[in-house]
Amino acid sequence: MIYYTDDKITVRGMSEEDARTIYDTYLAYGWHPNLETYQNYFAEQGSGRTTFVAEYEGEVAGHVSLIHAAQEGPFPGMPLISDLCVFFHVHNRGIASRLLDALEAEAAKISDEVCLAVGCHSGYGAAQRLYVKRGYNFDGSGVWWNGKQLEQYAPCENDDELLLWMNKKLK
Repeated sequence: MIYYTDDKITVRGMSEEDARTIYDTYLAYGWHPNLETYQNYFAEQGSGRTTFVAEYEGEVAGHVSLIHAAQEGPFPGMPLISDLCVFFHVHNRGIASRLLDALEAEAAKISDEVCLAVGCHSGYGAAQRLYVKRGYNFDGSGVWWNGKQLEQYAPCENDDELLLWMNKKLK
């Protein structure tokens, strides 16, 4: 399914082949991806997950998933934005915004709101700024780590599991 297209960017549903492309790209970055994760994204299509893939000039450029009902965090049952990523070589071309436009339109079909958890370390800085510009608000529950809300002064690690939750009204 095509959700958006213009002369440079297309946002479409995930295909089975996309899992390998995403995995290979992350591997080239020196990350430690798990191919099964992206294969599961495809397998879960239609059963609680919708994964959107962006192409830039015909090449896979990024992805994001809509989890139809959050299972953790302060918004159980609310549609959840998960794993937004645009490949480094095509940053700053509007790809993340087009992915989120498509995701938000689909989320609006099932809910008045959508939520997300964004990482706290500087690697998530661009995403933090993007979400605020798009009207997402911090929920006020503070920092979460490893799926749990942290108490004040609790020890934690500034890793990918240290998160702040946000939500946005869609309607």
